[in-house]
Amino acid sequence: MKPSENCSLIGILDDGWAGLSDTARQHLAMADVVIGAGRTLELVRPHLAAKAALKDMDGVLGEVPGWIATARATGQRVVALATGDPLCHGIASWLTGKLGRDGFEILPAVSTLQLAFARFKQPWQDVKIASCHRADAGDWFVGATSEHGLYPLMRAVAQNTLVATFTGPENNPARLARALITAGYGEESRLSVACRLLLPDQQLFPGLAPAEAAAMDFPEPNVVLIERQPDPRQPAFGLDDLEYLQRTPEKGLITKQEARALSLAKLRLAPDAIVWDIGAGSGSVGLEAARLAPHGHVWAIEKNEGDAANARANAARLRVGNYTLAEGKAPTHLDTWPDPDAVFIGGSGGELAELIRLILGRLKPGGRLVMNFVTLENLATATHELTANGACWDVVQLQASRSQPILDMHRMAAQNPVWIVSARKENA
Repeated sequence: MKPSENCSLIGILDDGWAGLSDTARQHLAMADVVIGAGRTLELVRPHLAAKAALKDMDGVLGEVPGWIATARATGQRVVALATGDPLCHGIASWLTGKLGRDGFEILPAVSTLQLAFARFKQPWQDVKIASCHRADAGDWFVGATSEHGLYPLMRAVAQNTLVATFTGPENNPARLARALITAGYGEESRLSVACRLLLPDQQLFPGLAPAEAAAMDFPEPNVVLIERQPDPRQPAFGLDDLEYLQRTPEKGLITKQEARALSLAKLRLAPDAIVWDIGAGSGSVGLEAARLAPHGHVWAIEKNEGDAANARANAARLRVGNYTLAEGKAPTHLDTWPDPDAVFIGGSGGELAELIRLILGRLKPGGRLVMNFVTLENLATATHELTANGACWDVVQLQASRSQPILDMHRMAAQNPVWIVSARKENA
């Protein structure tokens, strides 16, 4: 007998036995061992054979593969129960990794998300699915990293106009609504909450404004649909310099648009890149890098308090959520950051040589280091350190001129030349 012939993973919803297919009922009626959450086991207990052993996996999920293996080894028929479709943010992929693809048969039920869309009479072929079943990290905050339990959801919301999410006891609809407000989506998004689907006390809450949902308690279990109006069309990069808040009275510190565009091209960012932005200034390079790497994250540092405040304000205005800014002078904080795929140095605070050595040691294989300089001394220091550390590098001198009106005509006004130094860490 094949392993999958005496082991099945069955999806079930809160309508219990009545909602199961005939095939699923036959598997359960013949089972010697039935595994599931306590609440789920109660849904099928009256219909099981008297000899069937029930195993509650609440709090001991890691034991489930061993239970299944033991049952199969002794020739017992075993059924594991999961909510809805086990292949949609369920335990099926995890069990597959433990038992192999031939280890069990999968009989899915309708996903609770699919059922929620049906209740709201809304098509869902374009939905992005996320889950909040992660560690409780509290409410969402600006600058949160991938360690936060709401990070996958907030990245999904940033990139999609329709998101459906499985909630959890801590990451509940009210917390999700507060997160939307914090991230700047309070006016343009709506939440629809489906509670206790298929139960007699099922409740639906369509089209709630985040401010309204944030003050409500919702019955559990529930799922949430988030709809957001599309952002006004904004380029992923190439914003005009004056679109960024900058230090006054003089406009600085910002990497000018021409140098910014070439520097970002030299960084060669993948969609999931981890990026360091050292000497962030007004945040222009780091923020555009974050938008070019929507599945990655940018870690930035700036020592000037005013510039750091502007960078944070620019992140809020552009609603860039995969961006974390630290205030301080590098290399402070860098030891707490993940190893980068790409690093940009716009300002080094007099620590250029040390930073280059540190970065070359931390860059992932194939990673890129890009630096902008306006002084010969920093250019010389950079090329010396790169050569001494065996890095492959090149330099581009960028000299740009911008048109300016003069009477009823225009002239070209030259900007200061910028040296853009690019280095690559060879693959191991």
